[in-house]
This record gives sequence, C-alpha cells and structure tokens, in this order.
Amino acid sequence: MKTGTIKFFNATKGFGFVKVDETDQEIFVHVTGLIDQVREADKVSFEVIEGRKGLNAVNVKKI
Repeated sequence: MKTGTIKFFNATKGFGFVKVDETDQEIFVHVTGLIDQVREADKVSFEVIEGRKGLNAVNVKKI
C-alpha cells in the first residue's frame, strides 16, 4: 500500500488525482477505485494498477 494526499477530486465528474508521498508523482483516481468518499487534502492509502491510459489508484481509503 502506498500513501498520499488527494490533490484534486471532482465529485461531480467522478475523478481526480492523488499525490504520492514518497515521489510527489500524481496518479489518476476514478470514483470506482474509492473505498471511502474523499475530498481535496485528505490523506489516503491506496494501491496502484496499470490502467488503459496509465497508472490508476485503486482501493483508496482515508487514513
């Protein structure tokens, strides 16, 4: 599991980005990958998978 911070999340459109703590990399997150509801600046843990257009954060939950 990786940890990071929700940098941006648009609940209406159902997507956003997580900034990874160790690398400052930004990873796409879709509403289908969420376990908990998230907002900008929430600290989260997540897993990373390869999606059709790049890396996706999944199993995203607040910590």
